[in-house]
This record gives sequence, C-alpha cells and structure tokens, in this order.
Amino acid sequence: MANFAKPENALKRAEELINVGQKQDALQALHNLITSKRYRAWQKPHEKIMFKYVELCVDMRKGRFAKDGLIQYRIVCQHVNVSSLEEVIKHFMHLSTQKAEQARSQAEALEEALDVDDLEADKRPQDLMLSYVSGEKGKDRSDRELVTPWFKFLWETYRTVLEILRNNSKLEALYAMTAHRAFQFCKQYKRTTEFRRLCEIIRNHLANLNKYKDQRDRPDLSAPESLQLYLDTRFEQLKIATELGLWQEAFRSVEDIHGLMSIVKKTPKASLMVVYYAKLTEIFWISSSHLYHAYAWLNLFSLQKSFNKNLSQKDLQLIASSVVLAALSVTPYNQTRGASHLELENEKERNLRMSNLIGFNLESKLENREVLSRSAVLTELVSKGVLSCATQEVKDLYHLLENDFLPLDVASKIHPSLMKISKLGGKLTSASSVPEVQLSQYVPSLERLATLRLLKQVSQLYQTMKIESLSQMIPFYEFSMVEKISVDAVKHNFIAMKVDHMKGAVLFGNMGLESDKLQDHLTVFAESLNKSRAMIYPAPKKASKLCEVLPGLGEIVDKEHRRLLARKSIIEKRKEEQERQLLEMEREEESKRQHLLKKTEEAEKKRLAAMFEQQRAERIRKEIEERELEEAQALLQETEKHLKRGKKKPILDGEKLTKQTLIERALSEQLKERQEQEKRLQKVAKTMDHLERAKREEAAPLIEAAFQRRLVEEKVLHEREQQLEVELSRQRHDGDLKEKNRLARMLENKMIFQERVISRRQAEFDQRRVEREERIKQIIQARKQERDIKRKKIFYVRSEEEKIKKMREEEEARKREEAERRRKEEAEHKAKMDEIAEKQRQRERELEEKERLRREALLGRAPEGISRPSELPAGSHTTEPVVAAPAAAAAAPTPGKYVPRFRRERPESSGPAPPSEPDRWGKPAPSEPDRRAAGSRAPPLQSDRWTSGSRAPPQDSDRLAGGGSRATPPDSNRLGGGSGSSKAEPWRSSRVRNPQRG
Repeated sequence: MANFAKPENALKRAEELINVGQKQDALQALHNLITSKRYRAWQKPHEKIMFKYVELCVDMRKGRFAKDGLIQYRIVCQHVNVSSLEEVIKHFMHLSTQKAEQARSQAEALEEALDVDDLEADKRPQDLMLSYVSGEKGKDRSDRELVTPWFKFLWETYRTVLEILRNNSKLEALYAMTAHRAFQFCKQYKRTTEFRRLCEIIRNHLANLNKYKDQRDRPDLSAPESLQLYLDTRFEQLKIATELGLWQEAFRSVEDIHGLMSIVKKTPKASLMVVYYAKLTEIFWISSSHLYHAYAWLNLFSLQKSFNKNLSQKDLQLIASSVVLAALSVTPYNQTRGASHLELENEKERNLRMSNLIGFNLESKLENREVLSRSAVLTELVSKGVLSCATQEVKDLYHLLENDFLPLDVASKIHPSLMKISKLGGKLTSASSVPEVQLSQYVPSLERLATLRLLKQVSQLYQTMKIESLSQMIPFYEFSMVEKISVDAVKHNFIAMKVDHMKGAVLFGNMGLESDKLQDHLTVFAESLNKSRAMIYPAPKKASKLCEVLPGLGEIVDKEHRRLLARKSIIEKRKEEQERQLLEMEREEESKRQHLLKKTEEAEKKRLAAMFEQQRAERIRKEIEERELEEAQALLQETEKHLKRGKKKPILDGEKLTKQTLIERALSEQLKERQEQEKRLQKVAKTMDHLERAKREEAAPLIEAAFQRRLVEEKVLHEREQQLEVELSRQRHDGDLKEKNRLARMLENKMIFQERVISRRQAEFDQRRVEREERIKQIIQARKQERDIKRKKIFYVRSEEEKIKKMREEEEARKREEAERRRKEEAEHKAKMDEIAEKQRQRERELEEKERLRREALLGRAPEGISRPSELPAGSHTTEPVVAAPAAAAAAPTPGKYVPRFRRERPESSGPAPPSEPDRWGKPAPSEPDRRAAGSRAPPLQSDRWTSGSRAPPQDSDRLAGGGSRATPPDSNRLGGGSGSSKAEPWRSSRVRNPQRG
C-alpha cells in the first residue's frame, strides 16, 4: 500500500492509473487511502476523492468497495461536515440510476430482460445446463446479461445507502428520499421480491431504533419532523404495495403505521388518515373481510365529511352509498358458531386487533374496545346520518333488506334496484385519496343477502314449498347455488330447512322441542302467571317501625360511623398490602422474564448456529451435485456431437442425472450408432458394387470410341498450336532485339544509379548495425548488473538465513547444556541428600544401641548377645567400649529359661537350669530377679517383651539390633535422633518400644 503525503496525491495517482486503463489499481489506491487511519481528519479533498471513488465503483460495479468506502467516510465526516456525506451519497445514487437507465435504453426487450424472480439469486442450475447445451445465445439472453447486472447493482446501491443512513439523525431526509426512490424502482419494474425485502429492511431498522435507545446519533421519533418523514415513508410503502397487488405486505404496512403511532402516542393528520382508511377498504375487500371493510368505509366517510371542505354533494352521496352497501354486504349470521375454544380465542384476538387498526386506538386497554358486528355498524349508519346522505336507490334497497317483510316479492323488488346500483359509480373529483368508487362490486354480496332474507322470511310463513316455486322467486341464482347458500346458513343456525329432491320440495322449520318458536314459551308463560297472581293477591303493606328505631338512632349512627372508619382503614391496609404484593410479583415476573429471555436468546443463538452449519453443509452438497451435473451434462453434450440429432434421446426434467449414468448412456448410444452405421455401410457397399459393375460394362465400348476420337482431335490441335508458337517466338525475338538496341545507351546511367543506391543503403545498414550492437551491449551490461544485484541479494538472504540458523542451533545447544547441567546438579543434590539421610540413620542406630545398652545395664542384665563379637548385629559400630558385666552376672542363667527358687537363691551353684514354661501367649516367663529389677520401672509385659531374647517379634529385634538396610521407625527418629542426645525419658522409651505401635 502506497503512503501519500497528501490526499491530493492519491487522487492524482488514481487519475494517472485510470488514463492508462488500470481502474482496479486506481480503485484499490483510493480504497487504501479512505480506510487508512492516517487520514481520519476530514478535509476538502476528501470529498473529491469520494466522488472519484464512487465513480470507479459504479463503472466497475463494485458494490462491496462502495459500501466499505461510504462507511469509512461516514466515520470521518459524521461530526464535522455531514452534508459532504449527503452529497457523496446523492452522487452515488445518481450514477447508479443513470447507468441502469442507459442499460435499459440499450435493451430492446425490457420485459424479457427483466424476467428474473430474484435479483440477489445466482444463476440456476437449469440456466447453466441450458448454456452448456445450446451453443448460440438468444437475444433475450444477451439482453438479460446487459440489463440485469446493472439493476442488481442499483438494488445493492439502495440497500447500501439505507444501511448507512439508518441511525443518522442528521440525514433523515436523505434516508426517506432513498426509501421513496427504492419504492419507485420496485413499482416501475414490478420488482415484488425486492419490494418485500425493502419493507423488511425498513421494518428492522425501526425495530432496532426502538430496541437500542442509547445510541448517540439515533433519530428522535418524538420530534415532529422525524415522525412526519417516517410516516410519509410508511404511507408511500402502503401505496406501492396496493399498486403492486401485494395485499399481505400492504396489511403489514398498515400495522407498521399503527405501531409507529402507538410508540409516539400521536394521531396522524386527517389527510394521512384518509389514505390509511382508503387503503384499508381495498385490503379488507380483497381478503373478503366485509365487516372490517364496512367499518373502514364508515371511518373514511366520517373523515371526508368532517375535514374535506371541498367535498361535493355527488361525491358525498357516492361515499355514503358505498358505506351502506358495504355494511349490507356483511353476512347476517355469525360464522364462528360451532367452532372450538382455540378457534374462538383466535377469532376474539383477531377482532380486537382489527378493532385497534380500524378505530386507530393507540391505547391497548381491553375495556375500551367495542365489539365489531353487523348490527352495530348498521346502527351507526342510522345514528350518524350516513343513510340519509346515500342515493335513493341505496335507501330503498336498505329498507327492503332490513325493514320490510315481503317474502314473495322481495327478490323481484330488489332486482331492479341492483341493476340501477350496478351502473352507479365513477371518479371522485373532490376526494383525491379515493380516486374511484364502483358500486357494482357489491352486487354479488347483495344478491346473496337478498337470497338469505327471502329464505328466512319464507321459512317463517311456510313449512313446505316446491323447488320450482322457490327457484322462480329467486331470479339471481340457479337452485344449485341457492342450495349451497342455504347449506351454509343452516350450518350457522340462521335458518332451518331441508331439501327433499325425491319429492321436489323444501321443508322449513324444526318441529322439535328446542325450536326457535318454543324454546322461550314456558318462560313467558311463567312470567305471565306471576304477574296475574300479583294483580289478584297484592302483597300487604308492612307497618312503619320508625317509632321503635328513633330512641337508639344516635347510638346506631355513631356505631355505624366507627364501623365505617374501621372498615376504611382496613381497606386502605389491604390496598397497600395488595400493591406491595403486586410489586413483588412484578419484580419476580420481570426476573423470570429476563431469565427466560436470556435462555431463549441462548437457544436462538444455538439454533441459528446449527441452522447456519446445516445450510452451509446443504449449500456445499448442492454445489457438489450441481458441479457433477454440469460435468455430466458437458460430457453428454460432447458425446452427442458425434451422434445424429434425430436419434438423440431426450433428457427428462425430473430424471436424476449423474456422471456415471450419463457415461453409460453415452457409451450405449455410441455402440448402437456404430452397429447401425456398419449395417448401413454394408448395404450401401453391396448396392454400389452392383451399380458400378453395370456402369462399367455399359461404358467400356463408349470409352474406347471416345478415346479414338480424342486422339485424332488432339493430333490436329497439337500441329496447329506448334505452328502458331513458332510464329510468335520469331516475332518476340525481333521485338526484343529492337528493345535491346534502344536501351543500350542508358546502361551507363543505370550502373551509376545502382552504385549510388547501394552505397546509401550500405551506409544506413552499417549505422543501424552499430546502433544495434551498442544497444545489445547496453542490454547485456544491464542484465549483468541485474544478475549481480540478484546474486548479492541471494547471497545476503542466504547468509542471513545461515546466521539465523546458526544462532538457533547455538540457542538449542545452550538449552541442552543447561538442561544437562540441571540434571547433573539434581543428581548430585539427590546423592548428597541420600548420604546425609544415611548418616542420620546411622547416628540414630548408634544412639538406639547406646540406649539399649544403658537400659540393660539399669535392669541388671548383662548384654550377653553383645558380649560375643560373632553375635554383633551387622553394620553396628559403636564408638564407646562395651561395659563388662560382673562375675555374678556371668553365672546367671540364660534368659528365656525357667530358674527354680533354690537356684536363684544360690547363684554360686553350677549346672544348667531347667527350661521355663511359656506363658499363655506362648512366651517364656521372665526370671524373678528381672521382675524385681523391672518392677519399679516398666510393666511386666513390657519387661517380658524386652527380655524375651530370640523369641521377640521380628520388628522389635530389627529395631533393637538396628542393623542391615532396614529404616529407622519414625518414633525412634523422633525420640532418639532428633537432638543427637544419648539420653531419653523412660516413659517415652517404654512407649516407643511397644511392638503393637510398630
């Protein structure tokens, strides 16, 4: 990306690139300048740069570049000079519209060129297959390629501008103008799909505007100018939707208008409301909602009569007649009879919603809503004087259908009125929002209503009637249509009748107990009897008790007053408690709603992500299938080029084509064609053989005769031509001699001219050769310098790479050495710690041995096992000399054996002592002197365990001996070797020596 010192330099560079035909590079240079953070401060040259930038984007149809550039430019000039952004956007839309118009003017068949359902959709697989199969492109396809891309770009331009201006309060007018131009684009070229998308885009913009109210530059809908712009946009959307015939989108536009006004709690102007109700009448009539259609006409009549001062009497009569006929066209019975509870709830919700739209109620309170019905609208017609403003024909029709009871003549009297009404209507001169009124559209509904009224009135007079008579009374329909109408009326309980085709009669009324005539008979009879009894036996009047009440009246009043005060305080407390509970419930509901909303948003995000992945996989799969289908179609087309067109098998549209099936089909077609061709060749060869043989037999004598004639003719011709050639040669020779003699005198001048020309050309040749050699030398020198520079660069790069590689290797070697050094230090440290631990254990064993010797000395025993050097424990080396035992101790019996009393009393006697019996634990009993010696220091069990000799447990002997590789127990380490002292407390050593503790 080139860095420019000034923005003007980038503009000059772009113009230079455009002059040499490099528009893409020029666009990229301007794009880099616009998106660079270096030039974020707005300057006057920025506007010229943006003009050039959008011109390049339009010329090259780079919609994405245009959108990015405009977004960056909006950031730059949003708070400095927003009018510059407005000018750039207007210029951008002007260029796009101009290019689209030029493309449209170049196309001869506009309707065919614009026959595309979706401007944002790519080419369909059918179009790709058609382009592969058909070699020549038709005119319509060339028009499509010429016009459609520019209209796509124009549509992208409108979308981009609306997206950029959607939250900008300073450019609301430009946003509204862009929306109006986009609406006109959809209207002019019948772009219904794009119109739906445009409405959805504008709808989403308003929703986001209400959702994110903390944005910095968002438009303020409470301002009258902003509100009027938004309303004008919605009403323009409503008009275009009705003109395009998109009635569902028109109804959504009506809801948008109502929702917009509900947000700001304001009612639009009367002129806009007239348009609102005029479009509602069309929408409800198309959707066959005659009741809502009548209410819309009624509100439109009220507005025209109240606010239109230029309304003529004729136009007022036409509008009033439309209102009356629309109200009469409503079906006279309720069509929700017999519906389920869910359907009734939906119908109720729909009626409330329509009531808000028709009455334009901005408050959503249920108690203020009126119920919409046919009887209510007819009552309003009379009360508001609409019927008095209608024409005489409409008045007569109203009285015939609603007031008069003429069962036999109603149809015959209504028919002339309907004929007159069908001719009424026309354009309204004083009501611009209602351009035309046609009363003929209500005639079918009125004929149906007249039929229903006739059937209702006849059913009240007759029980049976012939079908022929009934058909003659109804001139509007045939009896089959009357039967359909009557079935629907019976279904909704409007009339009770049956048709007996076998007898050719119609049966009216229901003779059951629950008929309309008898269901209230008993109730009326009971009320009449009660009235009669009250008249015959009047109730007696009660005597006045005022005299009894007067003495205690003051006390009663005071008591009642106190009770009312107490009740008032209780009610106030209950209200406060109820309000508090309501607030708590609202808080809980709000928290639950927020939690549910969060869960819903998370679920929606997951669903969207899953749907996106699914769509992506589906798109990839479709692309693979389309690619395979295209390859297969191309292969089939290549194969069919070698076959006859007459025998080509057609490809069915619904047939599943794959590459393998098409290869098999092509191979089979080739095989069949080859076999048929071989058969034909054999047949033709045989025929040609016979024909050639016959021709040669017939032509042989003729050829011989012709050859002889040809020989004679050619001989004569040769002799004549030879003589003629000799004569011509003689004449040419004479002429050449004369010419030679004439030109011989110019030979010298010719040689001089020739030498001069040759010398001049030689000099020119030498000069060009020298120049060429010099140019070649320069080129060789330049290439040599380039090679030297390239070699130096390569050498420098390689040396740098080797240096980096060497540094990397040295770093890795250093890291390995450091790791090895750390391992060695850890090993040495571990060895030192093991040596210290071993010395510690050795010192503890020595201390333990000293302690053992000291205890044995205290107990009066000679360490017999230690006195013999051969019985010393392995690895035990004491630093102190072993204390010699006294002579009496030398003669003592061996520990672990039983010594009798007389032998204990006479230690001087010699001889072996009998062995002592073991105790109940299987150990030998200790000697008496040992018991006496240890009585004051340790329990017998502990002394017995100390003096048990070789029968002590293995763990105790190992611990006492302290030898080998066995580790010192934790208790001995804690008691004996912690401080390095050779002394220990007796109680602590006796506790440590307990073998049960280990």
